[in-house]
Amino acid sequence: MTARLIIMGPQGSGKGTQAARLAVRLGVPTISTGDIFRANIKGGTELGVRAKVFTDAGNLVPDEITNAMVADRLAEPDAAAGFILDGYPRTADQADVLDGVLAGAGSALDAVLELDAPREELLQRLHKRAEIENRADDTEDAIRRRLEIYAEQTAPLTTRYAERGLLVVADAIGEVDEVTERLLAALAAHVG
Repeated sequence: MTARLIIMGPQGSGKGTQAARLAVRLGVPTISTGDIFRANIKGGTELGVRAKVFTDAGNLVPDEITNAMVADRLAEPDAAAGFILDGYPRTADQADVLDGVLAGAGSALDAVLELDAPREELLQRLHKRAEIENRADDTEDAIRRRLEIYAEQTAPLTTRYAERGLLVVADAIGEVDEVTERLLAALAAHVG
């Protein structure tokens, strides 16, 4: 079985944690846009130099650069048998580009995993993370704004993927191991 997956969910749903755990269990790389940006910037690639101008100014990296970085990363040999995309796509335009990149490589998504948690739980988790990690970007206003942006721009993608028969929703509440097993079981039932 290939494992060409997207993992979605609002901040605080456990996407990063679950993506890393699923990647180990499925034997595929996790591809995070944040990691891609950092690697390209550190490596001084043409795309990294272009992205750094935006990140240094505190702005979002434009889709043109993000899409190109993701396409380059998906073309690497370790992603041939599958991948877990974390943080991409975030918009309908990015989803369209991803479909085109995969079609051009003769492949397609196997599933889109959505971690579901009530907003109050997300807020509690993000506040706790802010306290533990002392993250300057986890202010009350910033947290609420990121959740709003997710609801406006990214959450609508779940409808698109559900209509294509790709969406697999799992409850993100519980111990980390429980959520991982829940995701794996839901994925197996979906592709089985």
